[in-house]
Amino acid sequence: MNLLQCREECRASRAVARREKLVAVARRLFSENGFHGTGVAQIAAESGIKVGQIYRDFADKEAIVAAIVEHDLRLFLLEAEIAQAVESGDTAAVRDWLRMFMRCGEASEARALMPEILAEAARNDQIKGIAHTINRRVKRALVQALTALAPHPGQAETRADLAELILTIGAGIMHRRIADPDFDEEAAYRRLGGLVEGAIDRMIGSGPAPILRNDHCGFVAAN
Repeated sequence: MNLLQCREECRASRAVARREKLVAVARRLFSENGFHGTGVAQIAAESGIKVGQIYRDFADKEAIVAAIVEHDLRLFLLEAEIAQAVESGDTAAVRDWLRMFMRCGEASEARALMPEILAEAARNDQIKGIAHTINRRVKRALVQALTALAPHPGQAETRADLAELILTIGAGIMHRRIADPDFDEEAAYRRLGGLVEGAIDRMIGSGPAPILRNDHCGFVAAN
């Protein structure tokens, strides 16, 4: 490696470290003060990174939120790991991933920021787009896992319904733990897990519903 290449790599490394520091500071401030309550000048003061440099790294505050979300999704979804488990047919690993998925709200940093993102999505189209991206990627990974466990094409609707149920109940748990000081989060996750495990077992055990045809004696299973 020549001196010029070394300098370029050092600059790139410093840029990555600077962005990571800025994102970490912004995450904390957004969680503590809200999106509107946090300005770029405050992020600069807390991080020690000049405002001009922040705008060279990120176009606006929404771009910082997008970077935070991308970081969290990579850590939470483990997309490469679930893809490998699906490809290898490792159903035990897929089930483990699903259990982790259903307890996604336990990560303290992500759980503090997500309600703020959802609230801001109601009035900010850029944040709404980020929220939609989160939903699409999360649902895609979830359906991928369910398909690995119950792959028959005839079960596609059942898989989609179960995915929607998991996402809807998971969102409900997130809101309940914010609004209800007496909410038993552990019991809620336990009930959700039991419900989903039972639904998956039924899909695996029963296979697709039979296709019925009408004959002169009534409806019978078609061959």
